[in-house]
Amino acid sequence: MVGVLRRLWSVAWVLLASSATAFAVPCGSGSFESWLESFKREAAAQGISQRAIASALSGVSYDRRVISRDHAQGVFRQSFEQFAGRMVSADRLQKGASLLRRHAALFSGIEQRFGVPGPVLVAIWGLETDFGVDQGRYPVIQSLATLAYDCRRSERFQAELLDALRIIERGDMTAAEMRGAWAGEIGHTQFLPSSYLKYAVDYDGNGRRDLIHSAADALASTANYLKAYGWRRGQPWTPGSGNFEALLQWNKSQVYSKTIAYFATRLAGGE
Repeated sequence: MVGVLRRLWSVAWVLLASSATAFAVPCGSGSFESWLESFKREAAAQGISQRAIASALSGVSYDRRVISRDHAQGVFRQSFEQFAGRMVSADRLQKGASLLRRHAALFSGIEQRFGVPGPVLVAIWGLETDFGVDQGRYPVIQSLATLAYDCRRSERFQAELLDALRIIERGDMTAAEMRGAWAGEIGHTQFLPSSYLKYAVDYDGNGRRDLIHSAADALASTANYLKAYGWRRGQPWTPGSGNFEALLQWNKSQVYSKTIAYFATRLAGGE
């Protein structure tokens, strides 16, 4: 499913004010290999250690599959009825309801700490990766480097690649462990590296912010993200509400955010 959805963030990046750092290695000119060497030098100038740079970027190559996926995102042409009708299936509703019951204590604790209720988190979890089943298999570093070399959104992806190196440097995961969607999103709920750095939390208490292997960390981090964007405890999340605006910060697509809200409402109603 990651391949189908991956990801409406692509539109969001165009709409959002860029959080990219000031540097930008010129894109598209010369070979990918020469560009990558320039990026390594720029990353070192940004304070990334040579150890992290070498461990992450050695042997990275240009991936044409990623560019093909970036250019073919037909999901944007779907209506809410088409998209929600396909994505909020009876099977997914049943599985989401089962997870809410099975992990009731986890969701209660997350809501107590961050104010975001379980049905909303389960809806995002289900839509993003089918509850962690399909987190993506692309090497994240290679995907980000490919998109950073491409000139469509080069500065944005260069910033994400730099943040991915920071995740490696601080010890949350190795480059080899960092596998995800074609556009570089990671884990159960698909965080970009920049969001990983800002909002990932170690909810299970094992000393690592692990959004790939720990559903608890990923769900709590998702709640932390929404809280940071204005989620209000105990308030509705239907379109037009303040909490729906927070969902739009998760994904700028109205169709996608309305589907999250619809899915969560169905789960909250016990369906």
